[in-house]
Amino acid sequence: MATFLVTGANRGIGLAFCKQLKERGDEVIATCRLSSQELDGLGVRVESGVDISLGESVRSLKRKLDGIYIDVLIQNAGIAELNSLSDLDPESIIRQFEVNALSPLCFTQAFLSNMRKGSKVVLITSRMGSIDDNTSGGSYGYRMSKVALCMAGKSLAIDLKPNKISVAILHPGLVSTRMTGFALAGISPEQSVRGLLARIDSLTLYNSGTFWHSNGEVLPW
Repeated sequence: MATFLVTGANRGIGLAFCKQLKERGDEVIATCRLSSQELDGLGVRVESGVDISLGESVRSLKRKLDGIYIDVLIQNAGIAELNSLSDLDPESIIRQFEVNALSPLCFTQAFLSNMRKGSKVVLITSRMGSIDDNTSGGSYGYRMSKVALCMAGKSLAIDLKPNKISVAILHPGLVSTRMTGFALAGISPEQSVRGLLARIDSLTLYNSGTFWHSNGEVLPW
């Protein structure tokens, strides 16, 4: 049995993570800004009122989890806002950088003392953060923030290797959630998380820092 901390846990992929981890017998600490009826009904530890972009919010959570070891930190919280070339919104782009890239990095740094040899850090990113895979353009803020998150994950994999902590950089697939407008072509959060958990379970120091699709495909940078 391992202890998982999942951010952005009140719906979608985060909620599916909590449900499947609970079902397989792991301990779950679910964090979110505002809980949901579904999350409260899972019987996991819920820490609501946690905004990963606010330093005091993260420090408050850190105090609550003092002395608790985290085996797997899943950084799932994120936002997506539309930014086309004809309708650029610098404030939106900066906000996406802050929430999607800088905040997960700072959150990880804050909780390193809760980790130990063999712990894992998981960054839920997107293949929209792949420069080589970009064939459609647009989505400036989201794409740029996810590229930054991927780079943070690669550096973390190098910097944390001496501590025996491994890092996964994971694309969940096109998932039918509120963030994607419940895309008709998307897979369910449950299907996505089954693949993501397979990648997390197979993560080692040897393959740390790899950019994976939930289906196991290694994605280009």
